[in-house]
Amino acid sequence: MRIIVAGDGKVGLELLRLLSQEGHELVAIDSSGEVLKREMQNIDVMTVEGNCAAMATLQEAGIEQADILIAVTGSDEINLLCCLTAKKLHKSVHTIARVRSPEYTEQLYLMREDYGLSLIINPEKEAAEEISRLLQLPGFLKRETFAKGRVELVELLVGEGSLLQNIKLMDLPRILGPRCNVLVCAVIRGDDVFIPTGQTELKLGDHIYVTAPVTNLSLLLTRLGVTRRKIRHALLIGGGRVSYYLAQQLLLSGVQVKIIERDEARAAQLASMLPEASIILDDGASPQALEREGLTETDALATLTGLDEQNVITSMYGSALGVPLVVTKVDRMGSTGVIETLPVGSVVSPKETCSGHIVQYVRAMQNQAGAAVTLHRVADGRVEALEFVVNDQMRFIGEPLKNLHSHLRKNILISCITHRGKTVIPDGNAHYEVNDTVIVINGRESPILQFNDIFQ
Repeated sequence: MRIIVAGDGKVGLELLRLLSQEGHELVAIDSSGEVLKREMQNIDVMTVEGNCAAMATLQEAGIEQADILIAVTGSDEINLLCCLTAKKLHKSVHTIARVRSPEYTEQLYLMREDYGLSLIINPEKEAAEEISRLLQLPGFLKRETFAKGRVELVELLVGEGSLLQNIKLMDLPRILGPRCNVLVCAVIRGDDVFIPTGQTELKLGDHIYVTAPVTNLSLLLTRLGVTRRKIRHALLIGGGRVSYYLAQQLLLSGVQVKIIERDEARAAQLASMLPEASIILDDGASPQALEREGLTETDALATLTGLDEQNVITSMYGSALGVPLVVTKVDRMGSTGVIETLPVGSVVSPKETCSGHIVQYVRAMQNQAGAAVTLHRVADGRVEALEFVVNDQMRFIGEPLKNLHSHLRKNILISCITHRGKTVIPDGNAHYEVNDTVIVINGRESPILQFNDIFQ
């Protein structure tokens, strides 16, 4: 497909990289020709310098022949105007806009058709929702939901003294007990990411991704001896949009929220927007400020400034002081693999969350029947977890999974099946039927655009 990406920031570059890997014809628009030249060297993309909201620029980029326009500049207003102009020039183009300002959230969903928007993306709000889920069930480093919340993919660390250390996966039911039905579907070990087998032995330091019905998650943590307690107080470093959206959700859950913000004008704005939160005007990177504001007494620390390095260092400091729950926001460092080796708790990347949702939309456009309804990229983007709803065009309906091994592509795992609201971790005798939900793990040998792509 022909896709125009307007905006050359972190999200724009990540989208161009991902969509280039999937073979799309790409055009990048940015107001800075220097940035375009520097950043696009390793991506197969045509570039256009100019204002993406201007008719002339969009026409030069070939809007009349485009299938999708994605507007992800740093300005909500420019993104909206870009989509509106694109629709005026080409009525059938699909438009996606990144809109981050809380002031626009409600009215945009009411006026979505007026703006000609196919999809609205708010990376900061989505990141806040992800952090909120992590804080609601402490013990997991990452939580992704499927099947309307009935299934989750969670990340765990095999730490010192863990019951999982040196255990073969085939012996997991003995360790966890018969009612705790879960499946380890991916493992990060050092620089390697792989889909394990029953013979795989878990090692100290492994990051494992586990698929489970949501009702089993609390039981899983209990069986592993992970101490859980409901958080009562959260300390947020940085007063940006992620902090605002997260504070809103935590306050509704009865959690006391304290935000440390160094900019006086922003602190005053937050105080008026979040009257129930404590807003502290101070430097969140200062150990003295952190200790003054109760770092050692807080239940949860979330480092949410715009600087990855500051977030990482502050999270490491919090971990060293024994803060029970630590969450670190990163963007530039999100896919390097380095972050996994550091004691920074859970890692959340708005850029990667946003990019994953847009890639899912693009794939669905390519394959209207049989496309994934949910897509999550985990393990530094090297593994994809995809949710499909089975239709009558899909292969091997009703066939036991044990008969499909020779037909499945390499590094593919069917990890979960939901049938009439009941979720199971499938064994060899399980099968899927029309209207079932199937979760597939893809080791990223090549993209899975529709369900039948998992077969050779």
